[in-house]
Amino acid sequence: MPNLDLTSIHPGLVGSASLIVGPEHTAPRIGSGRIPVLATPVMISLIEAAALAAAEPLLPAGHQSLGIRLDVRHFAATPVGLTVVATAQVMKVEGRTISFRVEARDERERIGDGAHERVVVNVARFDERVQRKVRDSPP
Repeated sequence: MPNLDLTSIHPGLVGSASLIVGPEHTAPRIGSGRIPVLATPVMISLIEAAALAAAEPLLPAGHQSLGIRLDVRHFAATPVGLTVVATAQVMKVEGRTISFRVEARDERERIGDGAHERVVVNVARFDERVQRKVRDSPP
């Protein structure tokens, strides 16, 4: 995609996403553990939502970003009822890849951090490849 202009996405941009932890967000409900605290997959989803908030509104028409790499630590538990806020800061844009530093905090402390990468794709071309994969799959 040589004509893809991502100059509006630059280091320093920040996005955030938040949620109040409910029973449906806990490890037993998600299937990732037995203790009723925020499940790691839910924290990851919130981190991805924060990255989307930072960059997605600035992408050219017909383009979206897809998560391609996530390296996070989840080191503190969050009980039901507390609010979790994830933030994602653009660190670098290289070609079609946007790199983020990410963090998640609850009302008491930092609960996770790490790095995330997203690649920008042309939605029509991406969908065409997905449909071809479906068509060409054995029955």
